[in-house]
Order: sequence, then structure tokens, then C-alpha cells
Amino acid sequence: MSLLLSDAKPVSLIGAFALLAGLALAGCAVGPDYRRPAAPPVDRFTAQPLPAGTAAIRVAGGDAQRFLQGRDVPARWWTTFGNAELTRRVTTALSHSPTVASAQAALRQAQENANAAHGGLFPSLDAGAGATRQKQSATQSVGSAGPGPFTVYNASVSVGYTLDLFGGVRRGIEAQLALADYQRAQLDTTYLTLAANVVTASLREASLREQLRATEQILDIQSKSLQIARQQQQIGSKSLSDTLAVRAQLAATQATVPPLRAQLAATRNQLATYLGITPAQLELSPLTLDVISLPRDIPVSLPSGLVEQRPDIRAASAQLHAASAQVGVATAAMLPQITLSGSAGSQALRAGDLFSAGSGAWSLGLGLTQPLFHGGELLHRKRAAQAGLDKAVADWQQTVLVAFQNVADALQALQYDAEGLAAQVVAESAASQQLALTDSQFQLGSTGYLNLLDAQRSFQQARIALIQARVARLADTAALYAALGGGWRSDAGMANPAANTPTPPPTAPH
Repeated sequence: MSLLLSDAKPVSLIGAFALLAGLALAGCAVGPDYRRPAAPPVDRFTAQPLPAGTAAIRVAGGDAQRFLQGRDVPARWWTTFGNAELTRRVTTALSHSPTVASAQAALRQAQENANAAHGGLFPSLDAGAGATRQKQSATQSVGSAGPGPFTVYNASVSVGYTLDLFGGVRRGIEAQLALADYQRAQLDTTYLTLAANVVTASLREASLREQLRATEQILDIQSKSLQIARQQQQIGSKSLSDTLAVRAQLAATQATVPPLRAQLAATRNQLATYLGITPAQLELSPLTLDVISLPRDIPVSLPSGLVEQRPDIRAASAQLHAASAQVGVATAAMLPQITLSGSAGSQALRAGDLFSAGSGAWSLGLGLTQPLFHGGELLHRKRAAQAGLDKAVADWQQTVLVAFQNVADALQALQYDAEGLAAQVVAESAASQQLALTDSQFQLGSTGYLNLLDAQRSFQQARIALIQARVARLADTAALYAALGGGWRSDAGMANPAANTPTPPPTAPH
């Protein structure tokens, strides 16, 4: 493109700028090139090799779980629990939670900032026009048309370009792209955390319902015992102290009900927040442990795959990348900067004379700036950027260590919880048999109230512990899925982990 000036000589400003821009882009970029640190050189997560699976127990929720090493976690891992209500809750939360909307907006913001940073690679082109009313002094007006007042009209096009000889602009773009990657990983973290929270809260809700049901059964047994004690007291076969002991045990059991109900209400309120609605709008179908399946096949990613998959590690990698690029930005700021500028336009005393013969004006400029003294600002900014890079490396390493710890904890918890469930099944069965035997003996008058109360208390504790052991296996499975990264990535061609799954509006979940 050529600009035709008043003397009819073409000056290829844009072409010159384009050539210089190409030379600048072909130049080097100062600062370190990003390299992610090496992952821990291990081939497993736990100190001992992972067994083929967990123990199996003949009880609901006691299936053996097989560890499939080298397999990836499914994208919608919550569906492996085989419960439509649980899937609906997670899908609703992912579709309507404000935390997801916030993370999505943050990603769009970071992407637009990265797009804006690309503008530094190109010349700036501006058009301007104006009119100035002025009056000159007698000295200024010598040889001119007179002191005025008069109006000067002008119109021009200006071009400016700063050569990116040392890659400062390119490093800045690199940093912005890395920050966009960070926000993308944060979005994945939001999805993963929200799904895990909904599953965990739903399991806790089911557990609390089961514990309330078990407690109510115990209360029914103790109420009948109190009726018998009162009848025997009336006929004189038992003392008042025996009746008071039974009543005290009944009251103690009743006292455990309000805290359980409070926990259940708080859990439901938390679920409402996860689903993006208020507690007053919450309408959930109740969940029981019997309708939630324990996943039998558990994929376990390779350690190298965990570094690639887990979103918090990817976020730390993106922060490390951005910190590396910032060192280049700070380094380039200390080096010479070459600026090109040019303008072409017209000036006239009448608007109609603009762009007429003799009204043209143009300028070309070349500027060189070498920072010499800024009170140590540029040097310390570079050192700060280098310290930021060191911090990002350490943060990445810590994030990886915590991730490996999370996976190891979840894997070992699955093994030990299976053994714990087996022990609780035996304990609950023994407590149930002991209660039945003691109750029969009590009816026959061969044992006292204290023995019956002890049997009831042991049975109640065993029932609650069995419920908690069943829930622990389910919760630990969800924790392992989350620790392995959830299997879903927003940069893998999926816009939303809840996509293609119909969900009701958030104000009326059922």
C-alpha cells in the first residue's frame, strides 16, 4: 500500500513497516523457553504394588473392586454409581451452579486478554481529523496571511510500530496464553470439585437417612423394653431403679436424633447451594444406600498420566509457563527498543481545500531508546520475575506431590475400607444375635435390665458403624475418581461435562 503525498511521490510506509515487522518476528526472544519439570520417576502411587482388587463381603455394598491399572477415569464418572437421581443432581449442578458460570467467564476474559496481546505484533494505524481556531501575534504573522483569527483544518493518517527485536511482545503474548490455559484448568477444577462435592454430599445424605432409620428402630426396641419394665415394676418383680435405667437409656438414644436431623438438614442445604438454588427451592428424591451401586471396575491412571490429566497440576503448569515468559518480558525491557513512525495528511485554511495541491504534509520517524538509569527498577523487576519463576517451579512440585498423596490415600482407603466393612458385618451380626438372645433371656427372667441395655447399645453402635462403613467405600471411590483428575478436559473437544444430558431448570429439581 502506498500513500500519495502532496509532491506525488509514493512512500511505501506500510510496506516498510511490514518488512521490518517480519524481521522483528524472525528475531530471537530473550528469556528462558518454557520446560515443564519432570514428573516423579515412579511407576506406581503406593509404597507397595497395587493388588488386583479389594476383598469381597456378602452384604449389600460389599462387592469386590478390581483395580484396572493404566486405564483412564471416564469423563462422567458419577454415572458409574448406577443411580439416576445422583446423575441428575450432578448434571443439574454442572449446568446451573454460579461457580461454573464464574469460571467460564474468567476463561473468556483470559482468552480475550491473550487475543488483545497479539495486537502488539502489528503496526498501529490511526486516522485523525480536526479544526483549530487560532490567532497569531504580530511577530508570528510576519510573511503570512495575517494574524487572524483563522481556522486550520487537518486530516491525517499515522502509522506506528515498535520492533519486537528481543521478543518482549512475544513473551507477553506467551504469558497471556499461559494465563488462559490456567483459567481453562481452573474451569476443569471447578467441574471436578463440584461433581465430587455433589456426590459426597448425596452419599452423606443417604448415610444420615440410614442412621436415622436405624436409630428409630433402636428407639422402638427400647420403648418396648420400658413398657415391660414398668409392668414388672407394678407387679413388684423389678425395682424402680431398673425402670429408671431403661428410661435413661431410651432418653440417651433419643438425644442422638436431633443432631442427626440437623446434619441431614445442613447437608440438604449444602446440596441446594451446589445445585444453584436456595434451600427453600430444593425438592430432591430421597437417596438410600441400597439404590447406589458400588463401582466394581476402578480405573487407575499411570503416574505420568496423572500429571497430564489432573486439572490442578495443569493449572500449576500454566502458572509456571506464565512465570517463565515474564522473565523474558522483564529482560526485554532492559534492552534497546526501536520505534518507527510515519504520518501523511493535509492541512488547509478551508475544509474544502483539504487534499488539494500544495496542502499535503508527511513525516517519517525512527526512534531508538536504550534504558540507562531507572533507579534499579528494571533490574529488580527482572530479579522479581526470576524469583516468581523459582516459586512457580516449587509450587508445581508441591502440587504434584499432593496429587500423588491424594491418589495413594484413596487407593489404600479402598483396600482398608473393604476390610473394615467385613469386620463391621461380623460385628453387626454378632450384636444382632446377642440382642435377640438377651431379649429372650430377659423375657424369661433369666437376665437383668443392665444386660439387655448393654445388648441394645451394642447393637445400635454396630448398626451405625456398618452404615458408615458402607458409605465409606462409596465416598472413597468418588475420592479416587477426583484424585485421578476426573477424566474430563475442556480442551479435549467437550464444552461441558454435562453436555447432551437433559436437565430440569434449577428452580424445580425433582
